[in-house]
Amino acid sequence: MILEMKVPSPGESIKEVEIATWLVKDGDYVEKDQAIAEVDSDKATLELPAEASGIITLKAEEGDAVAVGAIVCLIDTSASKPAGDAPAPVKEETKPVNEAPKAEVKAAPVAEKTFANQIPSPAARKILDEKNIEPTSIVGTGKGGRITKDDAVNAIPSMGTPTGGNRGSDRSKLSMLRRKVAERLVAAKNETAMLTTFNEVNMTPINLIRNEYKDAFKTKHGGLGLGFMSFFTKAVTRALQMYPDVNSMIDGNEKIAYNFCDISVAVSGPKGLMVPVVRNAENLTFRGVEAEIKRLAIKARDGQITVDDMTGGTFTISNGGVFGSMLSTPIINPPQSGILGMHNIIERPIAVNGKVEIHPMMYVALSYDHRIIDGRESVGFLVAVKEALENPLELLMEGNAKKALEL
Repeated sequence: MILEMKVPSPGESIKEVEIATWLVKDGDYVEKDQAIAEVDSDKATLELPAEASGIITLKAEEGDAVAVGAIVCLIDTSASKPAGDAPAPVKEETKPVNEAPKAEVKAAPVAEKTFANQIPSPAARKILDEKNIEPTSIVGTGKGGRITKDDAVNAIPSMGTPTGGNRGSDRSKLSMLRRKVAERLVAAKNETAMLTTFNEVNMTPINLIRNEYKDAFKTKHGGLGLGFMSFFTKAVTRALQMYPDVNSMIDGNEKIAYNFCDISVAVSGPKGLMVPVVRNAENLTFRGVEAEIKRLAIKARDGQITVDDMTGGTFTISNGGVFGSMLSTPIINPPQSGILGMHNIIERPIAVNGKVEIHPMMYVALSYDHRIIDGRESVGFLVAVKEALENPLELLMEGNAKKALEL
């Protein structure tokens, strides 16, 4: 029986995918549920599993754009699994009997390159002197390797630039996902009135809480770590409820205001950064936020993230600090109206009550769409985030860290 495998629909709005990589070869035997290809949509890279066991015949090439529902391969389910290939026998070299010895072939002598071969003609010498080029750096094309006038005219001075290095280049087609990301980033720059406001956060209070409770948190919650993202997510959802315009979007001539906080969180995967969504983050506890982010990060790492995981989102948090970024202007994730950029933590001297103290500091940045968010709301939102992070016990934990961390 020949099974026709068709492209499944990765999501409602996706009509076409691209064959990124075939993980098997034409004629291979595949097992049911074995990953046979990676396909790119404009939202994610997904694995295509075999629907049955058998011999596969490929019907599309890598890089082909195929419609959802189109046939990409055939599987002959009646074919049996081939036995392991036996190693090819090693042939022993045998010498023919009474074979006459072959005459040794000597290579033709190659003319030795000497300085005498590189003596330029008088006209060439004048040109080389004007260009400040040494004759020894040129291979002449005249008789006996003599440097001609044309050789001197065509010679290019090195200007002190090293030569002989690798100057190759590679050209490869961008994946459908990368092309879509590029389109969205350009659209965000061209179609929004994007501005960025900055502030800094003293991370000492959060560090004190984490140092005191992270071991107990990990033990109580099955190895779950108490990271910075739960503090930032809680601070952001609090600020979004205080400044709802930042949690709104423009749709044509209308404004859509959301009464929930679906936070898109940038996580790193094998195909680059992906932005899955933590749903109703305003209702999650610290443990709930950490557990959900860990679940989504594992799915992204294992290539199992789905379009549904990344659909929606009312606001984005991006942590460039994990890569060492000190300051940046994050680009809005359309159609959202705001994105918070986190950065690395650096110990810096700051003034505290008239005295200079050294504290772990982080720059934070809010990029926002000025068409819907005014300066007062943007600055107020970022200040609210800063206040919550610098006073987490009172503003995020209701004065009881153990209760908030479910210890």
